[in-house]
Amino acid sequence: MSTQLDAASIARLSLHDPIHFSIQHSQTLHRLVLLQHWTIPTGSKVLELGCGQGDCTTVLASAVGEQGMVVAVDPAELDYGAPYTLGEAQGHISQGPLGRQITWVQQHPLDYLSSLPSPPSTSPASETKAFDATVLAHCLWYFASPSLILSTFHALRQHSKRLLLAEWSLVATHPSAQPHVLAALTQAALECGKPESVSNIRMVLGPKRLTELALAAGWRLESDTLVQCGEGLGDGRWEVSACLSSSFEREVEDQVSDERERAVILASRDACEASLEGVEGGRKGVRAMDVWVANFV
Repeated sequence: MSTQLDAASIARLSLHDPIHFSIQHSQTLHRLVLLQHWTIPTGSKVLELGCGQGDCTTVLASAVGEQGMVVAVDPAELDYGAPYTLGEAQGHISQGPLGRQITWVQQHPLDYLSSLPSPPSTSPASETKAFDATVLAHCLWYFASPSLILSTFHALRQHSKRLLLAEWSLVATHPSAQPHVLAALTQAALECGKPESVSNIRMVLGPKRLTELALAAGWRLESDTLVQCGEGLGDGRWEVSACLSSSFEREVEDQVSDERERAVILASRDACEASLEGVEGGRKGVRAMDVWVANFV
């Protein structure tokens, strides 16, 4: 089913700037690649945590079809996000042909999961779980801590048959993706000192640590792989630009009081900048790092 879905048609269902349609198209195409590794059958009931503006939600809803359903959960305020807010983006999708298949929920994932009824203890677990699969795609670095991810994975065991993950891997198979890796680590180092964060990267965990958390929560790894991203995906360029901006350097100086911690963050930033020397086209030539895609049961 996933290989037959049309990226351009799905991308047009999301709120986007027609002049820069290629940006939305690349994001949708990337999610379709992830879908091929997850194999979600038509008619499935899917829970998506960390849905954001719905880049993956539209792909999931297209995959499950009219007989399926996607419950898309995100804790962010509806006025969060740019260039379009969550409220604007989700509302636009709801007005389109996929609207009937999607239920948006503005709630913390653990709060949402705790609101679900507990499956009857007398029935087989596989028959009573509310969702055929739960998807977390490019949202795990938004979590505040590894322990919060562990608690979420553990709570999901009661309500979902499968756990499907996709996150940046911290691996750069293509040399032009190395600046993205360094930019992510640099930003995460700064975020460690903040009691609260609204940044795109609030902490980093690679595939090894995320797998450990899933196993500790009782899941079993069925399969995983690394996927190289297409040149059109702009996440690497965006994160490198954010890391090398003058505002980032000012934020380090303003918020990091310990001179050794500050030196580490700035050294990492310098390494990111230096890595651009090996990238044809400089910042414009930066590619997104590989993505880890995993199936747990």
